[in-house]
Amino acid sequence: MSFQVFLTGDAARDLEDLYDYIELHGVPGNADHVLEQVEKAFASLSENPQRGAYPKELLAIGLREHREIFFKPYRIIYRVIAENVYVLAIADGRRDIQGLLQRRLLGV
Repeated sequence: MSFQVFLTGDAARDLEDLYDYIELHGVPGNADHVLEQVEKAFASLSENPQRGAYPKELLAIGLREHREIFFKPYRIIYRVIAENVYVLAIADGRRDIQGLLQRRLLGV
């Protein structure tokens, strides 16, 4: 059974910002490569969304509804509800992920 993968507005902005940053500051063509790899990650989520790990920042506060997969150094944070996968954040793992998750998922 395939799951449908949806990006929240925040996740779509994350992806756009990531692409724009890499295109402006990175190696020519690398932004397209990163976008392709992220899209492959989305496709893998549609086939096996339970494979992701629980984000350690959320486990520390007792939350087990969210999962993550990696395309280093990027972390794709998502939640599975019924037969849908909702991508909530796409973030550089070198950033303050704790703060990002608190703002996005907990409204803190």
